[in-house]
This record gives sequence, C-alpha cells and structure tokens, in this order.
Amino acid sequence: MIASRETIFALSSGAGRAGVAVIRLSGPLSGQTLCALLGRDALPKPRHAVYAPIRDPQSGERLDDAVAIYFAGPASFTGEDVVELHVHGGRAVIEGVLDCLSRQSGLRIAEPGEYTRRAFENGKMDLTSAEGIADLIDAETAAQRRQAVRQMAGELGTLYEGWRARLMKALAHIEADIDFPDEDLPDGIVPVVHGDLRAVNDEVKRHLADNRRGERLREGFQIVILGAPNAGKSSLLNRLARRDAAIVSEIAGTTRDMIEVHLDLGGFPVTMVDTAGLRESGDVIESEGVRRATERAENADLRLVVVDRADWPHIDPEAARLIDGKTIIAINKVDDPDGDSIPSIWQGASVEGDRLELPVLAISAMTGQGIESLLQLLETRVKEGLDFAGPVPLTRLRHRRALESASDHLDRGLQTEIAELAAEDVRLAVREIGKITGRVDVEDLLDIIFGDFCIGK
Repeated sequence: MIASRETIFALSSGAGRAGVAVIRLSGPLSGQTLCALLGRDALPKPRHAVYAPIRDPQSGERLDDAVAIYFAGPASFTGEDVVELHVHGGRAVIEGVLDCLSRQSGLRIAEPGEYTRRAFENGKMDLTSAEGIADLIDAETAAQRRQAVRQMAGELGTLYEGWRARLMKALAHIEADIDFPDEDLPDGIVPVVHGDLRAVNDEVKRHLADNRRGERLREGFQIVILGAPNAGKSSLLNRLARRDAAIVSEIAGTTRDMIEVHLDLGGFPVTMVDTAGLRESGDVIESEGVRRATERAENADLRLVVVDRADWPHIDPEAARLIDGKTIIAINKVDDPDGDSIPSIWQGASVEGDRLELPVLAISAMTGQGIESLLQLLETRVKEGLDFAGPVPLTRLRHRRALESASDHLDRGLQTEIAELAAEDVRLAVREIGKITGRVDVEDLLDIIFGDFCIGK
C-alpha cells in the first residue's frame, strides 16, 4: 500500500438537499478524527454502524446526530483507514460538518476523483475498474449501468490481464531460449510460443472488431433526422422528445443548426439530432447548416429520412445520396386513414449495385399517428447496434489505441525470425496492454522463467 501523509475528506453523496448525506474521510488521521467527533477514546468496531451525536472538537457544539462507520485499512475502498459519516442531508448540516473537518489539523478537502485514485494506487482496483466507477456515476440508462457495473467488477481488466499474462509467459520462453542457448530446454519452444502469440493476437483483433459498440453505448447511439425543408423534421423531433425542443415554422430553412435531444429507448442511450433541411441555398448561414447536417449524417449510427406525403415517392437528392442500409424512411403528414396504404418496404435505391430494401413508415408528427411503430422500430435498431451480449466490450479510445498498438507489435513479432526482435515486440505488446490496466512493468518475468519450467532439467 502506498503510504499517504494526508487525510482527505469530502461529501461523497450528491450535492443538494436530501434525507441523508454521506461524508467520507480517508487517510491515517481518519480514526483519530472520528474519536474526536464522537468524544471517545476508542474507535468503534470496524464495519459496525454507531449512532451518536457528533460535536466540534474545539467548541463542543453539537453538529448533528449521525451514523458513523469505521473501515480499517486495507479492508476499505481506498485501502486506507476510512470513516463514513451519515448525517442529515440539509445544507446547513453538511456545511457545518465540512467546516469543522476543514479546521482539523492534518485534514484537507479531497480533489475530484481522489478517493478512486488512492484505491488504484493502493492496489484495490485497476484503471479499467476505476473508469467503470466513473461510467456508473454518469450512467443515464439501464444499458449504460449494466456495462459500467461489468467493467467496475473487473471483467474488462480480467480480460486484459489474462492476455498480458499469456504474453509474458511467451516472452519468458523466448528470453530463456535467447539467454540459455546451451541448456537442455524443452524441444519445440518457438512453434509453441508462436502459436500462443497468434492466439492472443487473434483474440485482440476480434475484440477490436466490435463496431465500437462499447464506446457508442457510453456516448449514446446517434440518430440523425434528414430531409428536405418543411418535411416536418423538427415537428417529429418534438413529438419524439415529448417537448418543444425545436422551433417549428412553415418558413423553409427555419432550422439552421443541429438540435440534439437525448432519449432513453428501451434502456439504451440515444442522441436524436434534428438538422437543417437539405437544399441548395444562397444564405451563407443556412448553407453552413446544410454542410454540418451532411457531415453529421455521414457519421451517424442511423439515419431517419423524413419525406412529405405530397412528395412521396420522390426523395430530395441530397437526402437520397445518404441513404444506405442504416436508414429508415418516415412518410410524414399522413393525417388520414389511407396513409397506412403506403408500402412497408421501399425498393427505390441501390448502393454499389445492391438494391436496398428499406422500412417505410407512415406517420403524422402532428397527430401522433404511426409514432409508436416508429419508436418500436428505432428501439429494435438501437438494440441491434448496441447489443453487448458476451464479453464486455472496450469502452474507451485509449483502450482501442493501446490494443491496436499491441496487435501491431505482435504482427511484427510473428513475422520476424530473429528471436531478439521478436522478444522486443512482445515486450512492447505487454507494455501497451499494461497501460490499459495501469500495470506497465515486466519485472515479474524472472518469476515466470524459473517457475514455469526448470532450466537445465
């Protein structure tokens, strides 16, 4: 455990008025401070809640009646001695307790994320678990919560550390073959090592080829609404958001910049983006809005093309150019029963010679007709795009870059016939994977060399 000379404290529960607030201390003076607040000489039994008044040690003023819990290190979140004070959640109570703690010698307010950082430094978790905690705090949907819990529990770290351990074992064999060429080593080490390296590299490549589903789940599935001016895009956005998020007007070109609305579809996070109507315009501002809309649509996870019923089956050329398999067509302003006669499949476009069959829904953003069917289809597409069954996916760009670099090193290591060069590439791959979890050393190689097999036997 890394020794800390400072004891930190902070409000660990959310800011604002609440029934109960939790104030946490961590560090060597935590227990001493608790005794002072309780007016006791002895600490409570670890992990046992004590209900008692807490007082300012200097003035003797009674601050609150609180539930106090003492966690003796290293059996605590940070690995240090930790105290939790469960006080009433009124602003005056919280400020009074925090002010009292700030006046105690050797204590200071914690910096953002410092508790988790100390937990990492003291070996209580790896970097991926720490990131999982941050994601769990920021989670807004059930799917984000489930992914964050899996990462916080160590699934991602276990996967990466497993690859790292296998590569270190292979590296130990290569190093032994280099350093002890005259010893009676087992036959066929190189083919076995190459097989192990190739197996890990294949697993890494499959992990990378996940269509960024973990990252997209953290950031939100992007749906861009496209169409000609006055097709009803903004009205549809307002209907889906159940509020007036965008200005609706009969004047073409009202929406000039992108308007984002965050939705929860079936527990999955979705960012719905209303864009400027796609058309040629002499207005500099509107033209810039069209350019941004096109750029955003090209990078979207799903495109929702809105067409005026009066224009169907004609689709604005600018929107038609962006139609592909990730597209849903919504025929808007269908305010009569005959609107349901619109075919459910549209075969009006082809991409690279393949004729597209796209779903077409008849809707009315004004009356709500067909909106439930549209929401159900959108939810299905989002679930397909963000499905996270199986191993927990990588969730951050830094993971992806480190794994891509590790895979490149393994590719080179497998291609060379010079053992020293292969060893260096494997060593660099180990280091890249270690960056993800926070373990970047390879000092335990000697343990593997002499523990995995006996030199000279």
